Amino acid sequence: MASPALTTGYRNLTVPISLLRTLASTRFTTPLLHYKHTPRSLSSSRRLTCLSSLQTDSTNQTTLSSSGYPEYNRLLPCPAHNFPPRIEHMVVLEDVRVADYISKELNLPPLYVADLIEFGAVHYALVCPKPPLTATPEQVKLFKEVTSPLVLSKRTSIKGKTVREAQKTFRVTHANQYVEAGTYLRVHVHPKRSPRCYEIDWKSRVIAVTDSYVVLDKPAGTTVGGTTDNIEESCATFASRALALAEPLKTTHQIDNCTEGCVIFARTKEYCSVFHTKIRNKEVKKLYRALAAAPLPCGIISHYMRPVNMAPRLVSEDSIKGWHLCQLEILECKKIHWPDAATEKEHGIEDCGWTSRDFAYECTINLLTGKTHQIRAQLAACGAPLVGDSMYMPAAIAETVNPGINPYGKGNEHCTILEENDKETAVAEWIDRHGKEPKVGIGLQACQISWEDGDGEHFYEAGTPWWR
Repeated sequence: MASPALTTGYRNLTVPISLLRTLASTRFTTPLLHYKHTPRSLSSSRRLTCLSSLQTDSTNQTTLSSSGYPEYNRLLPCPAHNFPPRIEHMVVLEDVRVADYISKELNLPPLYVADLIEFGAVHYALVCPKPPLTATPEQVKLFKEVTSPLVLSKRTSIKGKTVREAQKTFRVTHANQYVEAGTYLRVHVHPKRSPRCYEIDWKSRVIAVTDSYVVLDKPAGTTVGGTTDNIEESCATFASRALALAEPLKTTHQIDNCTEGCVIFARTKEYCSVFHTKIRNKEVKKLYRALAAAPLPCGIISHYMRPVNMAPRLVSEDSIKGWHLCQLEILECKKIHWPDAATEKEHGIEDCGWTSRDFAYECTINLLTGKTHQIRAQLAACGAPLVGDSMYMPAAIAETVNPGINPYGKGNEHCTILEENDKETAVAEWIDRHGKEPKVGIGLQACQISWEDGDGEHFYEAGTPWWR
C-alpha cells in the first residue's frame, strides 16, 4: 500500500516548452457541485456528491478530443481573465496514482492535471476533513465511513498521529505521486491567475542579491509567494527564474497583492528562519508611502482589528475583547496633486468614486504592528482611504454619507448594547458596503526596510512610487 509523501521538496523552476501552447477557451461539463467517490465497499455505479459547494455554470459545453477528454491547450500562456472558481473535493478508496485518478474522476485531460499539480493547485490530506454544516446526510455518512475508528486503525500511515494532524493538507508536488486508500483530495480546477507576472521585467525589480537573501521591489498586482491554488505565478518564482537560481526563493514576509515595494526573500532555509525570528521580535523596521484621499495628522494612530481571517478587515477605535491592537505612526503628510487619469490608467488604478480629486496626501508611515490590510483599514477608518482602494474606499464614502452605518465607527456605542442578531445584521450590512479587492495597484508602497545583525545594518529602499 503506497503512502503519499509528506515532504514538499523543491519544484523544478524550468517552464516546459509544452506549457507555452496557446490557451483555448475550454469549457467543462463536469458539474461543479458534484464530487465523485469510488469506494471499494460501494457499487461502482454509485456516485456521491461533494463535501462543499461552489458556483457552477451548467451552460458550459464540452468538445471531446479523440482520446475522450475535453479539448484544451494548457494553463500557459496566462489568460487575461480568470475562469469561475471551481474546487473539487474527493475521497480516494484505492491506492492510485493521483494524476490518473483526477483525470478519470473529473474528466480532465492528463496534461491539464499535470499543469494543475505544477501550479500547486492539488492538495491532499491523509484523512478527510469534517464536512460543512450544509452537507447532506449522504455526505455525512460517507465521511463517517472513511473516518471510522475501525478504518483508521488499519492505516499504518497515520499511526502516531491524531485525526486532526492527519487532516492537515499538503500539496501534491508531482504527477507521479501515489496516494493510498482513504486519502482526501482537493483540486482547484480553475486556479486564480496572475497575468501581471508576464508583463514585468523582473531583473529590473531586483534591489539587492546576497548569499543569504534577495531584496525585490515588488510590482503591484502580484503575489509575494503565490496563493492556495497557484504558486507558479508569484514574485518568488519569477524572481528566482530571472536570477537563474538553482533553488527557489523562500518567502519571509508578506505584503498585499495591490501593494508595491520592498520584499525580502531568503535564499536558504536557515536565513528564512533567522528573518522570521527578527520579524517576530520586531527587529525589522518597515516604512511605507501611502497616497491618501484626505489629510491625516502626524502621530500614532491606534485601532483594534476584528480577529476574523477574511477581508474586509474591520477595525474599531475602542478596545474590544479579543481584537488585535493595530498601531502605525504618520511621520509626514504632504499635499500633492491627485494623479491624472493617464497615470492611473497606466498603473491599473481604479476610480472608486471619491469626489474631490484635485489633491491627494502622501504620507510616510512607520508600521508599528503588522496586521493584514492594516494601513488600508486604519486610514479608511480615519476617513482618508488610499487612492484606488476599491475595497475600503466605498465603505469610507458610505460612512461619510451615513455616519451611523459603521457599527464600530465613532459615536456608535449603541452597537455594544444591540441584541446579538441585530449586531450581526449591522456588521453584515457594514461589510456589504466594502468593495472587491483591487485588480492591480493602490496608493501604497513599502518604501524602506531595515534590520541589524552580526554583519551590521541592512537598509534598502524601493524605487519611485507610481504616482510620482
